[in-house]
Amino acid sequence: MGASVSYQFSSIVRATAVDTDRRTSDRDEVHYRARAFGPDAQPHTLLIVNISPHGLMARCDHQFAEGARLRVMLPVVGALPAEIRWSLGGRIGVSFDSAVDLASYYELLAQMLKAG
Repeated sequence: MGASVSYQFSSIVRATAVDTDRRTSDRDEVHYRARAFGPDAQPHTLLIVNISPHGLMARCDHQFAEGARLRVMLPVVGALPAEIRWSLGGRIGVSFDSAVDLASYYELLAQMLKAG
């Protein structure tokens, strides 16, 4: 008479979390001050709070528009062209145009952690 129906919500929640977080790699936590140059070539100070070979999240006093272009100055790798992916409440998400190779990334990360 009654067929039982069971639901597995954990797989639904997991799929939703994966869909909303589009990062291509994990982030490393840092606390590093860096310079960036915006689309108007004006310098800006960023406080980088996490980074990966593909991008970073930083605190910044300047309000950037989503899609704005930056050049982020980082140790070891120099100026990286990048795009603002999101901007919210004094924080920005940045995607590098090209991923940093892993050998350079680990050296960059070591320099950032040493300075912080």
